[in-house]
Amino acid sequence: MKLAPSLLAADFGQLRQEAKEVEPLASYFHIDVMDGHFVPNLTIGPPVVNSLRRGLQKPFDIHLMIDHPAIHAPHFDVKPGDFITFHVEAKDDPALTIDVIKKIGANVGISLRPKTSLEAIFPYLDEVALVLVMSVEPGFGGQAFMPEAIERIRCLRRKIGDRSIMIAVDGGIGPENVRDVVEAGAQLIVAGSSIFKQEDRLAAMRALLEAAG
Repeated sequence: MKLAPSLLAADFGQLRQEAKEVEPLASYFHIDVMDGHFVPNLTIGPPVVNSLRRGLQKPFDIHLMIDHPAIHAPHFDVKPGDFITFHVEAKDDPALTIDVIKKIGANVGISLRPKTSLEAIFPYLDEVALVLVMSVEPGFGGQAFMPEAIERIRCLRRKIGDRSIMIAVDGGIGPENVRDVVEAGAQLIVAGSSIFKQEDRLAAMRALLEAAG
């Protein structure tokens, strides 16, 4: 199992410092970009995400919760190993968005809301390297895990088969449920509050890794 601390739960006034604190045990940094339209929240955009690069070594998973990912993806400075993850429900054609993300040199991730049928992403599985399963309604951190996500992960794992696609899960994951998520087939755990709302962030990360088994 790999961990991707979600910077949505960090202190936005010292994002780089907080990211550096958890970097030793992070495989990726998960960065939520919200436009206030696709989801009812605003966060950060390319200038802030690009500036976070200074002093950080681990790759980014830039999660675009926005209406027009094909338009905005090229504004992010990506490095080898980075993901840009977009939502199948966005207004831009998914095939176009995938093509744009590949052309700028990022790995492609695709995500979907909890109530969206998994079948919506099946036509694109041969073109992506990551599927992000949302286990909360996207838009705000600190929500409770939706148990029905477990069966969605299992179904997705079966559908992926031998394709080289990583399953990531985001929302409400802590030591009490991380093992269930991993056993269902998740390989990358996105965790926000269960890391950044703890006094000792590295200890919280170790607890997640140990609980995953």
